[in-house]
Amino acid sequence: MSTHESQSTTLRSPAEIVGYIAHAGAEKARLHPGRLTGIAVLGGMFIGIGTILAVIVAGGCTGLAASNPGLVKFIFGALFPLGFIAVTLTGADLFTSNCALGASAVLRGELGVGEMLRFWGISYIGNFIGAVGAAYFLVYLTHLINPGDPATQYLVGIAEGKTSHPFMMTFMKGVLANVLVCVATMQGYSAKDTFGRVLGIWFPVMAFVTLGMEHSIANMFIIPAAMLGGADISWGQFIVSNLIPATLGNIVGGALVIGLPYTLIYGEQNAPRFGRRRQREADYGRGIADTVE
Repeated sequence: MSTHESQSTTLRSPAEIVGYIAHAGAEKARLHPGRLTGIAVLGGMFIGIGTILAVIVAGGCTGLAASNPGLVKFIFGALFPLGFIAVTLTGADLFTSNCALGASAVLRGELGVGEMLRFWGISYIGNFIGAVGAAYFLVYLTHLINPGDPATQYLVGIAEGKTSHPFMMTFMKGVLANVLVCVATMQGYSAKDTFGRVLGIWFPVMAFVTLGMEHSIANMFIIPAAMLGGADISWGQFIVSNLIPATLGNIVGGALVIGLPYTLIYGEQNAPRFGRRRQREADYGRGIADTVE
């Protein structure tokens, strides 16, 4: 078997990935709202579980934090992707990756703008419920966070930093975070085996976390959990100072920086970029066969 043939059996091409994510976005958008909410709640919960694992391990490295703070950031980033991997491999849902999936589906005519916005809204709300619920039920009630504990102090410090940045700083950190998250999503879809998907996801997610970027869904867990751990942060401060700019940045990073250019570059060469599904329906109504796959 040649090298090219070997690669073709284990990896999807960029054009195949774009088709895959557009189709995945359209299929998820058309799920029953209750079903979509359910997998989104699970997605938020998984992100919370991965986050608290990283907090407990990195936050417990108090001596290392003083001598090598960069290594502690890497440890945090290396453990955090557990939640993203779980979301991808178990079929849960995540708003941030949906920014690219939904935009790609709209550009390829497989989804309307209104359908995309509804898709994003349900996913976002479900992730919020799952992340905040995980902070309370899976972390606070299990005493994984306790005031005065080194890991809790570490978590509080992260949350206080996230709510103290200027709007534009948080926004741009949100852009970069979701650029890397959507790259992780595409790399995960590129592989056809579990190990390849895990590696494809791990590196970009590790990078955005180690760099301290802003992921709106992770912040839905981090900041409420820190509030339960004693952080002097109000819900209004959390939403205005962090969640809104981080969410807007995530949308721009996922939809405009990744979803838009990749779909335009690697989309089908001979198919219209917009309104293709509706044109197909009109063609069928006139008895014209659909020959575009």
